[in-house]
Amino acid sequence: MTLRPNHLNMKSKARSGRAAGWTRLGVMAATALLVTQAARTAHAKTCMSAADLVAIKTPFGPQISPNGRWVAFTVKASNQKTNSNTYQIYVVSSNGGPARRLANTGTANMAPAWSPDGSKLAFVSNRSGKPQVWILPFAAGGEARQFTHLPQGASDPRWSPDGRFLLVTSDVKRPCALRTCKTAACRNWCNGKSHIKAKVFNHLFYRSWNHWTDKNVSHVFKVDSRTGKTFDVTPGQANVPPLDLGTSHDYVASPDGRSIAYVKNTDRIPAASTNNDIFLVTGAPRRPRRLTRSHAAQAGPRFSPDGRFLAYKAMVRPGFESDRSRIVIFDLRSSRTRTLLRTFDRSVNDFVWAPDGKTIYFTAEDRGHVPVFAVPVTGGPARTVVQKVFARSLRISKNGRFLVFGSQAADRPPELFRFDLAARRLRPITHFNDWFVQSRYLGKLTSFWYRGAAGQRIQTFVLKPAKACTRPGRIPVVMMIHGGPQGMLGDDFHPRWNSQMFAAPGYAIVMVNFHGSVGYGQAFTNSISGDWGGKPYKDIMMGLKAALKHDRSLDGNRVCAAGASYGGYMIAWIGGHTKRFKCLVTHDGVYDLTSMYGGTEELWFPEWEFRGTPWGRTRRSQYQRWSPNNYVQHWVTPTLIIHGQQDFRVPVTQGMELFTALQRRGVPSRFLYYPDEYHFVTKPKNRLLWWSVVHNWLGRYLRHR
Repeated sequence: MTLRPNHLNMKSKARSGRAAGWTRLGVMAATALLVTQAARTAHAKTCMSAADLVAIKTPFGPQISPNGRWVAFTVKASNQKTNSNTYQIYVVSSNGGPARRLANTGTANMAPAWSPDGSKLAFVSNRSGKPQVWILPFAAGGEARQFTHLPQGASDPRWSPDGRFLLVTSDVKRPCALRTCKTAACRNWCNGKSHIKAKVFNHLFYRSWNHWTDKNVSHVFKVDSRTGKTFDVTPGQANVPPLDLGTSHDYVASPDGRSIAYVKNTDRIPAASTNNDIFLVTGAPRRPRRLTRSHAAQAGPRFSPDGRFLAYKAMVRPGFESDRSRIVIFDLRSSRTRTLLRTFDRSVNDFVWAPDGKTIYFTAEDRGHVPVFAVPVTGGPARTVVQKVFARSLRISKNGRFLVFGSQAADRPPELFRFDLAARRLRPITHFNDWFVQSRYLGKLTSFWYRGAAGQRIQTFVLKPAKACTRPGRIPVVMMIHGGPQGMLGDDFHPRWNSQMFAAPGYAIVMVNFHGSVGYGQAFTNSISGDWGGKPYKDIMMGLKAALKHDRSLDGNRVCAAGASYGGYMIAWIGGHTKRFKCLVTHDGVYDLTSMYGGTEELWFPEWEFRGTPWGRTRRSQYQRWSPNNYVQHWVTPTLIIHGQQDFRVPVTQGMELFTALQRRGVPSRFLYYPDEYHFVTKPKNRLLWWSVVHNWLGRYLRHR
């Protein structure tokens, strides 16, 4: 299934505390940190370990100050003592240098947002218990004060351009599912005064990713920046932003502060719908203006600097979550629209308006990278601005002189980068992970092309281990298979399925971007729908053969394969169709397509991929044809199965069904079960165990000769 970021759980018992400003002590601490990191690199280099991967820090969500001098951002780090992740806010000069941590209280301080005059930073913190928005007087210095006091907490603050209010999201309780019940036990259950843990559902989309959605609905609130008075902008039973298919920018205030644009799905069964539309509210929230009426997904509204236009991302095919996403410009005066990038055969990710309103900068996947592009607002071809990067969270300075974004590579963990548009110069402005690059042996990523299924050119990436971390002789191979299935493998440093970490014991990693991958044109992406085990499987098998021919140092007699989500599906398909591999690893993979349909939360996904529901006569054959459980009788390859109990996207029973079948057939198999993880393994100690079990399994079948 397509992977998207989840809402962060910020529950904590941490009490309110002080948020430090710029102090001499803070600068000294930052300097000491750099000295410590430099001391680490003075030692001899070593091969990468799972502990290294867990120790990597991830800066994300950069926000440029209005004067262009500072960049505020969040850093995700692991805490092995508590087996959890922490989120803290830092500020760095936009020219680079020591990064200063701003908040010292609470385990989750995140989502910084500059006030329009740059004097204050709003951010979300769990220091008082539930996540709430706090305000830090950045220019004057001093303590942060709690700004929101919403009963269910608040998140994702956005200032209005005039500074008069902030927009935040907060959950609102739904009416009790048993509103008509008469007994005291039932009333107490409805009021949350009962120890009963039962749930009652009256609608679909009652859960998403790893959390239940039956009791709460997300709304956007307008909070007066002076009085703190709150006003519900999006009343009703629809989630705003929608639970899925959105972006990190699905509500925004106009430059004059009079209007608010947001995204909402109004369909009766949003679990089976991609009908996310753009709405505009001016004045009374009960009279929103619906700007779009497509049943395909629309997302990410952003006003032009002068407020006349609204740009947003738009797909055209209802039900298809991986359709090509273009930029549409809506004229708020005439209600006319124009679509940009009609001939640009890639899908838009992040985008920002240039301050002069003449250009839009955006990112898009392209052949294993995520470059930055630009397109004139009046229309025309896109041009490449920054090549060979893996850009995320694109931002532009208020004067339009430079961009800031996160990027990474297969041999470089995530950092924040600045790109000067006039000088065309790219440079890092954070250095949290320099110690890792300088002290670890890392393999180099290469790629080649070959003719795959249907005679089409297929790109394959190969990452060989550093010579210091290999054993004599030819190199055993692990094939990594991406999820999505409309996904991509390439030049990135993934926090979980990390190619360097797979290679660390001395394996060569082969990554085929098979039919269905993104970054190679929409027709190529479309080609996997209705053909899950067809051309993609052929590409993978032909890709392995091509890789062995391309590089004679790879050992074709010692090959294993590993994949997650759709990649896990492909592992299950491989298990029933070939004996080519020494071992297999499937993580949260799909095994039985019919039971998967009934257990997952996103129904539009299987209904698009398999052309309907499993009970339709003509559609049933699609589910049966491509379901791996129908071929398990041919499975002989030793297999490691990994699954999380909290995975609502691919339910844990998929892994259990496969494990049961392999055990009953006598196929060597092992089941790593996480009661406290979902589609991703996120807790530090759980990640360490994951790598220990996976490498143990791979080593069992790849190390012997």
